[in-house]
Amino acid sequence: MGLNRRAVLAGLGASSLALTGRARAQAPWAPSRPIRLVVAYPAGGPTDVIARIVAQDLSTVLGQNVIVENVGGAAGALGTRQVARAEPDGHVITFGNNQTHGNNMFMLKEPGYDAVKDFAPLAGVGAFEHVFVVRKDLPAASIGEVIKLAKDKPGELNYGSTGIGSGSHLSTELFMARTGIKMTHVPYRGAAQLVQDMIGGRIDIANSTLPSVIAQVQDKALRGVAIGSPKRNAKLPDVPTLSEQGITGADASSWTGFFAPAATPKPAQDRLSREIMASLRKPDVVSAIEKLGFTIDIRDPEAFRPYQIKEIEVWTNIAKAAGIKPEEG
Repeated sequence: MGLNRRAVLAGLGASSLALTGRARAQAPWAPSRPIRLVVAYPAGGPTDVIARIVAQDLSTVLGQNVIVENVGGAAGALGTRQVARAEPDGHVITFGNNQTHGNNMFMLKEPGYDAVKDFAPLAGVGAFEHVFVVRKDLPAASIGEVIKLAKDKPGELNYGSTGIGSGSHLSTELFMARTGIKMTHVPYRGAAQLVQDMIGGRIDIANSTLPSVIAQVQDKALRGVAIGSPKRNAKLPDVPTLSEQGITGADASSWTGFFAPAATPKPAQDRLSREIMASLRKPDVVSAIEKLGFTIDIRDPEAFRPYQIKEIEVWTNIAKAAGIKPEEG
């Protein structure tokens, strides 16, 4: 073989290696084992249900099982701090919300993580509308009648929430501040037990996320008395809004999002973010989630991070104005 021919072959070989190297560098990240999707609440609540709907679709497109793991406790901080401290390789993510990745920063003395610095946002998913529900034998058919009961017997009515710092907690505190009433807070680890105790008559009222109670309101196991949004919800058309009943400045909703540990490699973040947002646009996924009464509003990481930071600021100020003090996590 002549020198020129050898040089040509060597050059081709080098070019081939370079091309292979670039192809590998540009190849999208793929999981090498099952992905752990942590939900920081017990199974059965709306956050858990939505996580499982998305996880089922992601398992197909990623080629690895996405396994939902419920790690409840400490107002959602227990499971969330596990993810913050997990190996940041793309195989551990969490489906969080305005409590785990917002309110815990000012509602818990020691949450054990920083909701902004310790996490990379993958996608904002949307929000749960809130609805005030009462046990069916409470003598109140409207939010005005609830207010009268509370004023007649300050502190005797109790209200349930899905934990200290949850949307249901802070939105009820905001409602009490706006209306000048006082009720006693009973926090739960999640929505399922709260709803069960309301049906059993042990809890008087809750400002719950719509998916948590929509079936019970439709079945008349609980009574809906007000929607905490600017307009009525089509799935509960007979339940008036707070503003229709003369109460302003007390609307609230609970946002949700997917997060990975902050140090997760950018290729893994990008792939997970892309697939999650694609999943949330698929008709069968959208239909399953919207049946729960959840409003999908997708935000990419660049849009979701400033939204999250602003929400923390807004609700920090609301908590301070309501005189709510941080509690032990």
